[in-house]
Amino acid sequence: MIKYKEKRLANGLQILVNRDRSSKLAAVNILYKVGARNESETKTGFAHLFEHLMFRGTHNVPDFDIPVQMACGENNAFTNNDYTDFYITLPKENLSTALWLESDRMRNLNISEEVCDTEKHVVIEEFKQRYLNQPYGDELLLLRDLCYKRHPYRWATIGITPEHIERATIDDVRSFYDLHYRPSQAILAISADIDEDEMIALAEEYFADIEDMGGEIAPIPTEPEQTEPRRLEVERDVPATDIQVAFHMGDRDSRDFFLGDLTSDLLAGGESSRLVNRLIKERGLFSSVNAYITGSLDAGLFIIKGRLMPETTEQEAEEALWGELRDIIEGNISEYEMEKVKNKFEANMLMGEINIMNKALNLSFYKMLGDITLINREAEIYRSLTRDEVMDFARRCFTENNSSTLIYRAKESIQ
Repeated sequence: MIKYKEKRLANGLQILVNRDRSSKLAAVNILYKVGARNESETKTGFAHLFEHLMFRGTHNVPDFDIPVQMACGENNAFTNNDYTDFYITLPKENLSTALWLESDRMRNLNISEEVCDTEKHVVIEEFKQRYLNQPYGDELLLLRDLCYKRHPYRWATIGITPEHIERATIDDVRSFYDLHYRPSQAILAISADIDEDEMIALAEEYFADIEDMGGEIAPIPTEPEQTEPRRLEVERDVPATDIQVAFHMGDRDSRDFFLGDLTSDLLAGGESSRLVNRLIKERGLFSSVNAYITGSLDAGLFIIKGRLMPETTEQEAEEALWGELRDIIEGNISEYEMEKVKNKFEANMLMGEINIMNKALNLSFYKMLGDITLINREAEIYRSLTRDEVMDFARRCFTENNSSTLIYRAKESIQ
């Protein structure tokens, strides 16, 4: 159970605080409600670019990392399709330093031509090395584009092409900053062994005077229902063929999210899972297998995949993956399996609550979802899921017309 207190400032900033009496550290997490889903299809990769730019210093602090290190702290960040997250851990006595730094870069970021050009080059090289020049690097990019036709989940956080970042002007970058990196688009969470009212007062001291400038956030296009199967086959210079089958499923707020998450764990939750036991150990069809959900804010994907052994044909592999899905549809699920998956989730959740940084991050995340109480109710929701509900989810989700299949074929493979 994570206890918290919250307050919304006049400028729109949402503040959540948690008193953690077990730690000598303070964790400061600031979540900006901007990810790849907020980009234009002609200007992608901007959210990821800003993850880099936010560490390049402000007009007041030329190097963000130096004062963090001087305060005996550590900091990092990540970006995904839905949001961007920055976090700092440091001794609780130095909490003010973290709040000062975060408030400063919320509005005073140094967006100069020189800084932008440097970070644009870094991001472009990352795109090339991780996605274009890496074996299997463009696999997820291809799958996203196959599954989505309107929604910006069609591209990954890195963007559609490095040319979008290469062509970005200084005005493009500044406009993106003004629109998204402001109080009303941010959620600040603090966890430390400090009185809750004192933490809120400190946050107000540093953030209350920041003006909330910027325009309206554009609505996210809705993805139309998929009504027929999709298929893409490509050939790449990779050692083995991959097959991925993706299905549209409910958003993060829906019960289908929990059902999909539980189903993916039934299929691929560890070395003793169905996919590993049946398709690798018993049948020897694949060298690796997995099933997972994207967990997106908007309607996401359930993905099942496998990397073929040299002697396995693509037809055998596809039939095997669909066979495992049909097994779930038919309700071949034991109470032991259900209990095992639920216990695993509950254990992971409890372990996550021990870490002070996880507490701050989760407070920000669940506030963004729109129902902060979920932070303490998810274990109960997982516990309430039934075998019949899993079967119903599988029947609705794992249909041919809702499937997108990517055959990522190794060159000169014999099928």
